[in-house]
Amino acid sequence: MAFVWPVRVYWEDTDAGGVVYYANYLKFLERARSEWLRALGFEQDALRDADGVVFVVRRVEIDYLAPARFNDRLDVSVELAGLGRASLEIEQAILRGPTRLASARVKLACVDALRFKPVKIPAPILDAAGRAT
Repeated sequence: MAFVWPVRVYWEDTDAGGVVYYANYLKFLERARSEWLRALGFEQDALRDADGVVFVVRRVEIDYLAPARFNDRLDVSVELAGLGRASLEIEQAILRGPTRLASARVKLACVDALRFKPVKIPAPILDAAGRAT
């Protein structure tokens, strides 16, 4: 079951024509992933400070299917698609009602917060993410 986070499109998200600028879809995806982790019980600053790890985007594949516009209410979904020792694969969608505006697949790497070298995902995160699928 996918986690869903609501997003409202603000004027600052759009170009002069009121259409969401393509790079801002990535921000919407990021917000939803952060809230997904929070819903699982993990704050990213606490992971950095207590566990010494952060998640970084390794790869993003995104298909833009229809434009989002100023003042739209969107739903951004997050669904775990793959779980490795040091990485997560996430399937995401941005929807306006039943209309899919964008689809994305995001690979996140867990890295040491100081050295930015890959490290194993802490067991509590693996357990929580595995239970959420």
